[in-house]
Amino acid sequence: MKFWTSQHVFDHDWATVVAAALNKYPNPVSPSVIGCDVLDRTISSLAVIHSHRLLLADWGIAPALNKILNMSELGYASEHSTIDARRRVMTARTRNLTLNRFVNIEERLEYTEHPTDSSKTLLKQEATINVEKVPLTSYVETLVARTINTNATKVLD
Repeated sequence: MKFWTSQHVFDHDWATVVAAALNKYPNPVSPSVIGCDVLDRTISSLAVIHSHRLLLADWGIAPALNKILNMSELGYASEHSTIDARRRVMTARTRNLTLNRFVNIEERLEYTEHPTDSSKTLLKQEATINVEKVPLTSYVETLVARTINTNATKVLD
């Protein structure tokens, strides 16, 4: 099992960053995500927005590995998010649905208003990668963590 964490400060207020996060797919900076559908969205009695989205991505897996695992190049992930405008907190938890009997990736994002500067937003990212039932487990986990880091860095530039 591998863990990955990162933090970033956006030079934009919380509302602007959250609006961008909600509309980030699809986009040319992250071309692997090719579709995003809202499956459910509700507003609680405390005015917290709860959303469930289904993401479709091109995993970029080598064709030989696709044949070994008997899978498509496309994969699905489930994202559950909450937006609490009163507290200025948005959280999103995403986990893969495709290949989950071999690879489990759970990502958590938290956007909060910067504690000392309300014109900025703090993003905390965490991912847990667990690979089972395949050769070179540690290598694959490290490769997935590096890919997450590379993709996160691309989006922040």
